[in-house]
Amino acid sequence: MAFNFKNAEDVEAYLKNIYTEYRFGCESEKNPNACHLLGDYLEGITRDFEQAAETYKSNCDERNWPRSCAKYGGYVGVGRGCEQNMEECFKYMRKGCELGDGIGCVKAGLLATTPRYKFLDNRAEQVALGMKMLSKGCYQHDRDEGCFYLSGIFLGGLKDDVEPNLTEAYKLSIKSCEAGNPYACANLSQMHARGEGAEKNASLAELFKERALVLHEELKKVQKQIEFGQGIDV
Repeated sequence: MAFNFKNAEDVEAYLKNIYTEYRFGCESEKNPNACHLLGDYLEGITRDFEQAAETYKSNCDERNWPRSCAKYGGYVGVGRGCEQNMEECFKYMRKGCELGDGIGCVKAGLLATTPRYKFLDNRAEQVALGMKMLSKGCYQHDRDEGCFYLSGIFLGGLKDDVEPNLTEAYKLSIKSCEAGNPYACANLSQMHARGEGAEKNASLAELFKERALVLHEELKKVQKQIEFGQGIDV
């Protein structure tokens, strides 16, 4: 059946059709991808966050779908459609990471390295775990924010827990900047301007500064588009 997406009735019929398809695929065929898409439908189309949360959670618990684990972790972290619980947030983000979800690695790593939260009895072990997950998000999943957060730690962001390593920070910042992170580019500019972790070079400092400004403007344009509502970024 062909749909005319300029026609409101056709759009409504199309949405009902894909809802039926996702629900059948999930409930009857036990297809984890269909279950996740059903959660996305409930989140983005019907805005039924409670049902979306339940769908993501069950898809993680019963079928070990990585993206659903991290998605539910994000929900329980902010209390969207369920009660807020940071322990549960970390648990599901970590599980998502272990199953192969890059966003789960970054979010779980960030939570574990934040002094505010205590998930393990030993702080050093928790920080080490967090850095391992950030590294996985950076190198295995090419998440620029994972590289950026990890570089921040090596720049001295957790100096009470981790000894600064400017050489490692520079390497991570390069990877993050190349992937389009303006803040990583800005850090590279400062490192070259000061000769910290890299050669002191005014030309390179200016080059990375210009790239940071260009990327920042592009980021602002994207954020304006996202404001119209595209679901929860978790």
